[in-house]
Amino acid sequence: MTTTAIHRFAPRRAAVRVGAAACGLLLTGLAIGADNMIAPGLETVEVKHGDETVVLKRGHDLDAKLPEAFQKTERGCPPFCVQPMEAVPGVETVGELEVIEYLKRMSGGDSSIMLVDSRTPDWVMRGTIPGAVNIPWNKINTDASGTFETPGEAESLVHILADEFGANYDPDTRAWDFGDVKTLILFCNGIWCPQSTANLQTLANLGYPVHKLKWYRGGMQDWVSVGLTSVKP
Repeated sequence: MTTTAIHRFAPRRAAVRVGAAACGLLLTGLAIGADNMIAPGLETVEVKHGDETVVLKRGHDLDAKLPEAFQKTERGCPPFCVQPMEAVPGVETVGELEVIEYLKRMSGGDSSIMLVDSRTPDWVMRGTIPGAVNIPWNKINTDASGTFETPGEAESLVHILADEFGANYDPDTRAWDFGDVKTLILFCNGIWCPQSTANLQTLANLGYPVHKLKWYRGGMQDWVSVGLTSVKP
């Protein structure tokens, strides 16, 4: 074969190689869609949600889209401002894999941990993280001076701290003992949502140990964006 002929066939061979590579990528993409593990070596996790066991996994639909509630990008600041990486000094910011590890411990019987959905019930009805308990942010939030508008709001916080989180309150001294409280992981709608941030600040100001407070900054926005299982009440 002459040099001219070799040059003439070279582009065709290159095109075949490119086509084969593209098919390989396509097949790889289909395999990823079929498997779609949470992380290497982690495909599913069984999570306790109330009295039910939920299999936590990622979706397998390569054409899946974000739920409509999380497609909006312009929300207005304030109040929906981008939150910092650190909600409160000393409070650890965690991601999806850390949240899943806490869920595994909870489902294994560790009652010293609570995953708290700080959103209002109307948002929770659209879906929440399996294993989460809904404690709306306004039940824990105080105003700028650290007080509540009504005695009922203060009583609600006392109930939450004592009955849900495990703190002990002395009505005579009006002091809290946080020695045996649960480790809390708080989240809301995502990096534009200030609700869980406000709750973490309130709890820290009350004396809740910051090493027992965790913040899932990405919240539901990030959770659904990677196709992780959510549940509705």
